[in-house]
Amino acid sequence: MTHENFMQEAILEAKRAAASGEVPVGALLVSPEGTLLAKAHNKTITLSDPTAHAEILAIRRAGQALGNYRLPNTTLYVTIEPCVMCMGALLHARIARIVYGAKDPKWGAAGTLYDLSADSRLNHKIDVQGGILERECRALIQGFFEHKRLVSRPQSSSY
Repeated sequence: MTHENFMQEAILEAKRAAASGEVPVGALLVSPEGTLLAKAHNKTITLSDPTAHAEILAIRRAGQALGNYRLPNTTLYVTIEPCVMCMGALLHARIARIVYGAKDPKWGAAGTLYDLSADSRLNHKIDVQGGILERECRALIQGFFEHKRLVSRPQSSSY
């Protein structure tokens, strides 16, 4: 499968998150051979857990399935650039590659706001490729927040 195929799967996960009122982020973890190890979407609200980001849930599931907290040579596909918390977990898990859709100018820690993927002070580096199906990924998250703003906007009176 191609990066685009895997990102389409991640987008489906993000849509599942949106359908349950969660911020629409989806993630897949793929083995070096191209086998899907785990998939997840944001569940921070559902689980009342600020760490329940799609990336964290995917690496937890893969680690449990493989019986190892290290996930070397794997690739994480995620619709939005990972945040600082997720990048820390991905570094600890020894993920080899991150492929993401849209940049995150407010939280991105894979090159946009911070670049933990290539920080020379750390003992692991992660290859990063962004911009895969970027338009679709960006539209999904922007549409979600635009809808939230419209719904929470007070109604104006007509008198």
